[in-house]
Parts: sequence; structure tokens; C-alpha cells
Amino acid sequence: MTGAAPLAGATVQFCALGATERLDRFLADQLQLSRTVAARLIGEKAVTIDGRVARASAVLERGQVVVVQLPGAVPARPLVPADIPLRVVFEDAHLLVLDKPAGLVVHPAPGHWEDTLVNALVARGIRLGAGAEGLRPGIVHRLDRDTSGLMIVAKSDTAHRRLQRAIAARQVRRTYAALAWGHLDAPRTRVDAPLARHPRDRQRMAVQPGGREARTDVRVVARFDVAELLRLELQTGRTHQIRVHLEHLGHPIVGDPVYAGGGSRRIGGRLRQRADQLQSLAPRQALHAAALAFRHPESGDPLEFRSEWPADLRPALAFLAGEAVVAGGDGLRYLQFYDGDS
Repeated sequence: MTGAAPLAGATVQFCALGATERLDRFLADQLQLSRTVAARLIGEKAVTIDGRVARASAVLERGQVVVVQLPGAVPARPLVPADIPLRVVFEDAHLLVLDKPAGLVVHPAPGHWEDTLVNALVARGIRLGAGAEGLRPGIVHRLDRDTSGLMIVAKSDTAHRRLQRAIAARQVRRTYAALAWGHLDAPRTRVDAPLARHPRDRQRMAVQPGGREARTDVRVVARFDVAELLRLELQTGRTHQIRVHLEHLGHPIVGDPVYAGGGSRRIGGRLRQRADQLQSLAPRQALHAAALAFRHPESGDPLEFRSEWPADLRPALAFLAGEAVVAGGDGLRYLQFYDGDS
């Protein structure tokens, strides 16, 4: 969960996705609380782990489900239906997979109480699982507002629990496409760098010693003059993970307003004008959730979904790779982005 802490009186649920971690530290990070307040919640028996009241000394293991009843008499806001078009690519009684557009916030938060993905799902009459009285009902994993692409939404508590545990067990393959500035040193690399809140800017994440484990696999798909098309696979799922890891490598995402640090100014010499042109063609961070692969939480059948490069970022890719490559939006397929995916 990012942004302001949830409303008083709400019940929120999380799944531990990383290695062993103290419960108070986990809650402080997820809810943006001090360790003292997190410890107080545990002491007041407002926290359960896998349905059992948690102890102050509890250490979380990967896959455990944590439920927190936040204090206060103010009830959580009701979920208001919103008529927002959604592109659903798969749906059954247990889950749906949708292709989220850029600019859509996933769950209600201050400043976005009635115009989120969750509000749109409620308007469709979809029964959302897991924490329906909280702020993230049905949301198994989230995408940043300006990241587009594939997401899983659970329609029952059982599906929600099983899908979150599958993510924790590394059984959900989440593949992203991104345009990043410059050229990486190697065609393949794994970024293994822990993440925590930025010490001075709480809206940002940063690589920090002692932070939560975070690993991203990076592969160069196509190299252009001022940028590269990257294929990225999450091994963990921290807030802003891909964006921060690429910044850490010195190759932030094209168009990223938070982590790009000047973007085109990183490119000098005769290519500076090309870089400035590319920057002008990126209306937002050039990051797209391009593929999902997982087993159905009820039947166990394998499911796989792909999403092509989004329309708003096609001019940027066409500028780098040529108009013919991205005609009709099939630029990722043309560039063999999915090569070896199955």
C-alpha cells in the first residue's frame, strides 16, 4: 500500500512476499506507520497472521497472510461505483485479468476516492474478494497510476488468498516492457538491491541497506541509439521496484517524472537532440505490464496473457525502431520481446 495510511476503522489484508521479516517492521512499511505504532497495534491484538492473533515477537514467513483491524470509530468509505471503461481480457467466477490503461489509480486513496479501478469494478457488479471493507478489495497486485498493462483481480476470498500465496511462492510470472535511457553494460542482469522509503521523501522509494529484499531480472531486447527496450521480470514485488532498480543501474525509464533525474540530459554529445525528441514523445513513464503467466487458483490450469505495446507509447518506440515496427501495436512481437517466453 502506498500513499497515506488507510482510514481509521478499516480492515486491511497483506500477504508476505519476501523472506523472513519482523512483523512490526512489515506493518510499518506497508501502512507507513512508525515502528512504535505498529508494535502498539500488535499489542492491542489487532493483527492476525493466518487467522491467529499475532505476538509481538512474530516473524513473518513468505506466503503468510496478515490482517490488520485499524483502530478508530470512523468507518471506511463506501466504494462508490464509477463508469470507467475497462478492457477485461479474461473473466470467470473466480478472477479476472484486465489491461489497465495509464492514468488509472488502482484503489481508493486520498485524492482518488471515486475514480479508481476498484470503483470501476464495483460499477460492473463484480463481487470483489478479500478485504471488501478496506481500500484494496480484490486487488492481488497493483500497478502504479502511470504504468499500463495486465493485472489480476480476485473475485472471492479464496481466490485472493491463493493468488497472493502463488505470488509469494514465485509461481506468478510477471513480465514488463520498458524503454530505458542509455545502454546497459550486459544484455542480461539481475538487480538484487533492497528497497525502503527514501529517507527524505516519503513518496519515493530508494535502494537502502537493510531495506526489504527486491530482485528484478533485466534483459535487453533491442538496443537503439539513445535508449533500449528492456524485458523485466519481477522476482519480488515492491513499490516502484522496476523504476528504482533501473535508476539504481543508471538507466532510468524514459518519461519517468520521479526517478529519471532529468531524463534526456543523461545523453550528451551529438545524440542530445535525439534524446530530447524521445523525451517529448513519452507522455508518461514508458513501463508496461506486458505478460502474465500463472495457474488458475481453483482448477490449477495454466493461464497466460500478453498485452502489446500501448498506443500512447507507440510514437516513442516508433521514433527509435521505425514506424513499420510498431504498426498496429505489434512492436513487442516484432522485436521478439516474447521470444522464449513459453
